This record gives sequence, structure tokens and C-alpha cells, in this order.
Amino acid sequence: MIEVNNLSRYYGDFCAVNNISFTINKGEITGLLGPNGAGKTSTMRMITGFLKSSSGDVLVGDVNVNDDPTAVKKMIGYLPESAPLYGDMMVYDYLVYAANIHDIAEPETRINETAGLCGLIPVMHKNINELSKGYRQRVGLAHAMIHNPEILILDEPTNGLDPNQIIEIRNLIKEIGKEKTVILSTHILPEVEATCDRIIIINQGKIVADNTTDQIQSASENSLAVKVSLTGASVTDVSENFKSINGILSVREAFEKDGLVSVILDTVSSRDLRPEVFKKAVEKGWVIYDLGRDQNSLEQVFRDLTLGGENE
Repeated sequence: MIEVNNLSRYYGDFCAVNNISFTINKGEITGLLGPNGAGKTSTMRMITGFLKSSSGDVLVGDVNVNDDPTAVKKMIGYLPESAPLYGDMMVYDYLVYAANIHDIAEPETRINETAGLCGLIPVMHKNINELSKGYRQRVGLAHAMIHNPEILILDEPTNGLDPNQIIEIRNLIKEIGKEKTVILSTHILPEVEATCDRIIIINQGKIVADNTTDQIQSASENSLAVKVSLTGASVTDVSENFKSINGILSVREAFEKDGLVSVILDTVSSRDLRPEVFKKAVEKGWVIYDLGRDQNSLEQVFRDLTLGGENE
């Protein structure tokens, strides 16, 4: 378990993390979200003991990070955003090196276990600088996991990966999360919805939301989007015309099947926009088959909670 109590971090006079508190239980996959500069990375580094807090405490298990950062580091595997790897080493040699750093008993057995879990067996005898970015991320994960830590902290683990690589890393994180506590920081919100049990959103150094994905979406002030199905138009026509309505932010999940176009319209308005959507459809001569309300996307909820917070 990780317990964060009244944690703050100042850089000079600037407060990057402002008196935050939360608890993460064993076995949870938690997404730590926020705009650039919101305080996510500083929070993760303080939890790992790589950055000293200005005030407050972090308890990992029964150990206070401020009292014994070395003991905490033995319980945590940390993958920073830009994983430092030695490109001229073979993957196998690099994992031997990582295992020796942690003084692992029976390192060969642990290396094989970790390489198998991270899907590295086919590239064990390749140099790291010859690997794709997806495989290099896997090597970074293997390094973070080589000492079999109870907790994994991953900072932007899918940053810069192609869609196939993102899915591979996502599935790997979900598999790891069956046995370990995982804290995941990312800007790719669909990844959070697909991977995380819980979301903590930080804005300007403060926690503005902490709950499951569904509950955060439901609790958002502007949580209801508009869902509409109609005939007589293309997906492009529907998207362009509905986006012109004041209060409609974006169109998502737009598709057409057998002449029926279905879309979900994310809103930035607290009022019910269905009458305006209906009016626009009538003006265009479209026939509505269904008009209802739905949850906004996590992207829109994130904007609601953090708009104006990218000045850190």
C-alpha cells in the first residue's frame, strides 16, 4: 500500500505539488493524470524517493520514504519517461547488469522470467540500439521489474509508440497489474480508460478528482453528452453541422451502417442541447431515429477539471 500524506514540493518560490493526500491499495492500477507541469512527475519521484519532498510524508508499506529511501526503492520499480538504457549492450547483458545491481539471487532464473513476461525472448541477443522503440520500452519495463518489486511506477510508458506497440504495452501493464500495484502517468486518455481501475487527476499541484473512471465521468459538472442516430446524411455532414452548435465541443464514435449515422456529441454546456440538435436535424431534412444523452468522454471531463491549468 502507498499512503501519501499532505505532500508538497517547492522549487524556489514555486509550488509544484500542493499538500496532496491519497492512498493506493495493493493490486490497484491507478492512472495519474494532469496537464503538462501539473505536478505528476514530481509526485512520482517523491513516492520513489528520487526527489525529496518539501513537506509531508510518503509511506510505502510501513516504511517512510523520508526515513529510509533505500528500503523504499527496493520495493518499487520505476520507469521514467525517458528510460536510460545502454544502447551498445545486448538485451541479455543489460538485464544481467540490472540483476547484479539489485544483487538478485539466482539471477539467470529471474532474467528469464522477466524477459518472458515482457516479451523480450526473441531479442535477447540483439543490441538495444537496434530495437524498435516498443521493444526498448519493454527493456525499460524489464529493468524496472527485474528485482520483482511490489509496486511499479510508470511515467508515460507508451509515449511515442505506434498504435500496435501501445496495445502491446497496455496488455503487458494489465497482466502485470494482476499481481502488482501500478501507478501509471500518461497523456493518452483512452489508455487510462482501457487500463486503469482508478484515476487521480492533478491540476496546478492539487488533486481535483480521485475515483474510478465511470464515477469521475458521472460526477463531472457537464457529464452528459448528446447521442443521436439519424438518416439522410453522411458522417461528415453530421459532424460538421452539429459542431457548429454553440456548446458542442467534439464529435466522437461517429459511424454509419445501412444508411443510419450514429454519433456522440461531447458538450461544454450545462444546458440540455438536445432541442438544438433536433432543430439542426430538422433544418437539414434529416430523420432522427434516436436522440438521448450519454456520458462525456474522459477527454472532456479532463478539460472540465483542468482547463487553464497548463501554466505551471
